Amino acid sequence: MNLATLLTKAKDFHGHICPFLAIGVRISSIAIEELRIRRDEIASIGEEILAIVECNNCLTDGIQVTTGCTFGNNSLVYADLGKNAFTLVKRSDWNGIRIYVDADKIREKYFDREALELFEKVIVKRKGSKEDYQKLSKLWEKIGWKMLEIPREEFKIERVRVEPIERAPIFESLKCKKCGENVMVTRIKDGLCLKCAGNYYAIVGRGIVRFENGKMGDVL
Repeated sequence: MNLATLLTKAKDFHGHICPFLAIGVRISSIAIEELRIRRDEIASIGEEILAIVECNNCLTDGIQVTTGCTFGNNSLVYADLGKNAFTLVKRSDWNGIRIYVDADKIREKYFDREALELFEKVIVKRKGSKEDYQKLSKLWEKIGWKMLEIPREEFKIERVRVEPIERAPIFESLKCKKCGENVMVTRIKDGLCLKCAGNYYAIVGRGIVRFENGKMGDVL
């Protein structure tokens, strides 16, 4: 797989190049090679390949672009575990490859101090100037390209057995009695869509959270 081409595609998808976007590309390519997945098997209409991600950060976008497994084609499964890890698995035998990234080790070994300090200021504390953002973007992209060359030994790679996951079912739609919009039948409660009913769940930066009457609650 041409990792440079994939990272360029990932940049278009993600909006910029950053270290963990590139790592997502790198570990996905390793998993594809380990499972001997052909290019024509990727993003097939039959959902034959699944990616199970354990985080909702930059890593996941690199995985989506490289594996072709996305939320939209029902081949991406989100496990709200908060780990920089993912599993790639074939439905044909449910044997998969799980790869875990030790972020602390990667940052300590491959990131320079200036980039880390700017990240703390700009992203963590949200206090950076426009110039700080621009400088971090350049440093982040430079590190990102280097991440494509990280040796396999830097990652925890293991073969796993995955419990079968159903294919995406097709449900009928009903109209919400309040807003009048079509809603998947499994998301109707007492004739109301979940939003009109006042309770639903969403994925935000912190993970899966409950919204009640329009207000965001705690992480589940």
